Amino acid sequence: MIENLSSQKDLEKVVLVSVKVPTVTEQQVQEYLDELAFLAETAGADPVMRFTQNLAMPDPKTFVGKGKLQQIIDYMKVHEVKTIIFDDELSPSQLRNLEQMLKVLVLDRTNLILDIFARRARTAHAKTQVELAQYQYLLPRLTRMWTHLERQRGGIGMRGPGEKEIETDRRIIRDKIAKLKVDLKKIDRQMATQRQNRGKLVRVALVGYTNVGKSTLMNVLSKSEVFAENKLFATLDTTVRKVVVDNIPFLLADTVGFIRKLPHHLVESFKSTLDEVREADILLHVVDVSHSGFEQQIEVVTKTLTEIDKREKPTILVFNKVDAYSYIPKEEDDLTPKLKSNFTLDELKETWMGQQDNCIFISAKNKVNFVEFKKVLYEAVKHIHAQRFPFNDYLYESFDEEDNKE
Repeated sequence: MIENLSSQKDLEKVVLVSVKVPTVTEQQVQEYLDELAFLAETAGADPVMRFTQNLAMPDPKTFVGKGKLQQIIDYMKVHEVKTIIFDDELSPSQLRNLEQMLKVLVLDRTNLILDIFARRARTAHAKTQVELAQYQYLLPRLTRMWTHLERQRGGIGMRGPGEKEIETDRRIIRDKIAKLKVDLKKIDRQMATQRQNRGKLVRVALVGYTNVGKSTLMNVLSKSEVFAENKLFATLDTTVRKVVVDNIPFLLADTVGFIRKLPHHLVESFKSTLDEVREADILLHVVDVSHSGFEQQIEVVTKTLTEIDKREKPTILVFNKVDAYSYIPKEEDDLTPKLKSNFTLDELKETWMGQQDNCIFISAKNKVNFVEFKKVLYEAVKHIHAQRFPFNDYLYESFDEEDNKE
């Protein structure tokens, strides 16, 4: 399948490629490509064409079949596209073969995400984490098309007789990885000390898929100015703010967003950032209810959270962006079963979503149902706070709705 997309001027044109395997539906493939296109746009590119192919599994040599690859080559030559992005992680051999055949810049999903993280990193901590992940990704993928990372080091015994240039690059990268790991351990110890100094206050962590509105919710709750933008991975560094709801103080942490196929190296290098999730007493799992694939996004986040911390924690499902929710009304003579896209928001609330004990529908941007949300959050924090500080009963007066109206 081929889908032509409109081009924007002054942006690097890119082609997107995906393989549809039998376990994935056509709708999911399009949603995955939409996400890949959003990633490409976040990185400053203009996706001008999408190619998809039905295969039992990606071709081990070139990811797609020969016929489809020739089709891609022809299109890129005619339209002078110099970059191609695959919606999966390419093996070193696939990357090498594709570079040799296409003669253009070949990126995969992992490489693209790493590039966005590198652009978004602001603090020394985030930059070190991203750089480590990049070098770990690069090491097994060095080919003869390398570019030098730095001038070759001097020193006795650093280059043996007849050593290939690529081996020097590998050695440089291994040394950089070792140094970055040492640097990260130092930063991790500093951050661990900072967390210990926060005392015994209840900790609440905002978690969720990328671009679901976590930072916006953080700003509203803490009355702060955390950077929020309608782009993927706007927030990399964990931001912690002290928040007081009806006389009960707690710490609120805004964490990095998750995404489908989040690179393993990133999860590992961002371990200290994700420690805020491990050490949280309560999780606010923010979901973009206006996104067509929000149920799959919930699954991705839940799976990633399980990998980070096996312990079950009190979790509040916060369905955000209710003001952006839309549906397709069914015609009266349409006898086919209702799809999720045909449900009104009220009907959606009557499904499994509304049956959850800790579940709330809000708009952080426009403060829709915000008083009710603060009530739910207050009760969850109060429960843990009462166990931790049993002699502060005077704090636990009933939540006064009039005093907390926005």
